[in-house]
Amino acid sequence: MESKCKKLTIAAPRGFCAGVDRAVRIVEVALEKYGTPVYVRHEIVHNKTVVDGLAAKGAIFVNELDEVPTAAPVVFSAHGVARAVIQEAKRRNMIAVDATCPLVTKVHIEARRHAKKRRHIFLIGHSGHPEVEGTIGQVKANEVTLIETVEDAKTVVPPDGVDLAFATQTTLSIDDTAEIISVLQFRFPNISGPRGEDICYATTNRQKAVKDIATSVDLMLVIGAENSSNSKRLVEVAKLAGAKKSLLIAGKDEIDWQLVHDAQHIGLSAGASAPETLVENVVAALCKRYQFDISEYGKVRETVTFKLPAILAK
Repeated sequence: MESKCKKLTIAAPRGFCAGVDRAVRIVEVALEKYGTPVYVRHEIVHNKTVVDGLAAKGAIFVNELDEVPTAAPVVFSAHGVARAVIQEAKRRNMIAVDATCPLVTKVHIEARRHAKKRRHIFLIGHSGHPEVEGTIGQVKANEVTLIETVEDAKTVVPPDGVDLAFATQTTLSIDDTAEIISVLQFRFPNISGPRGEDICYATTNRQKAVKDIATSVDLMLVIGAENSSNSKRLVEVAKLAGAKKSLLIAGKDEIDWQLVHDAQHIGLSAGASAPETLVENVVAALCKRYQFDISEYGKVRETVTFKLPAILAK
């Protein structure tokens, strides 16, 4: 261990949000209720440690419903699914348990409401992300257009003679999304927006904490998966806020020790699907090699909880 003391600031809040916590609990309770195996369509949340842990308890992760035996219990991931998937599960007489985050469900309801009022929807999000695919799948294909960038917002041509609305993926960068919305509202002054903010409270809180810390750190480490949108946004937010270096790591084995050696002040956060054990492991690995003055920064304390689906209470 080197004698020179470095500084480590850990962001709060970090890690699991209420939607992820609920989704993991849903799989655990389904296993208790139905026994093994319980099938899960796609990763329940974007984190290998979480997925592997549930697989060890008896969950089987599949890509599509045709991999699930008829009448077997199947859990839909926290990112949400298209209506066609729910209908297919009913047709196959499956015991379907929906672990969609309630804040994603809110966006689904908005999309259907806009479509019912014959509004064409601009969905702000990332192509191929499961949440985006689930939201697009709430309406007909010709009722929604995906907007990924400010340039898309500047050039998109809506269908003739229809009212317009916008919705957003819940895990985007607040600042980037605000810019896209601003362009859309300037181009289409009568466009309808959500009744409340689409970007979820947990994404907002984690980005704010990282932004505040990043102004003074040499290196920001964000624990999360490569396919985790909210984790990747934390890395971007840190860079934009002034962190000299910002890095996404899956856990302690991906720490770049040269960057740690060169940094005097390190910031640490975790995406909404990363368990606290990963944070603890990274801190332990850092402290094994260097002396640290450790502090936690963040004024927000999250108290949000979501109920389990009624099917699991029966």
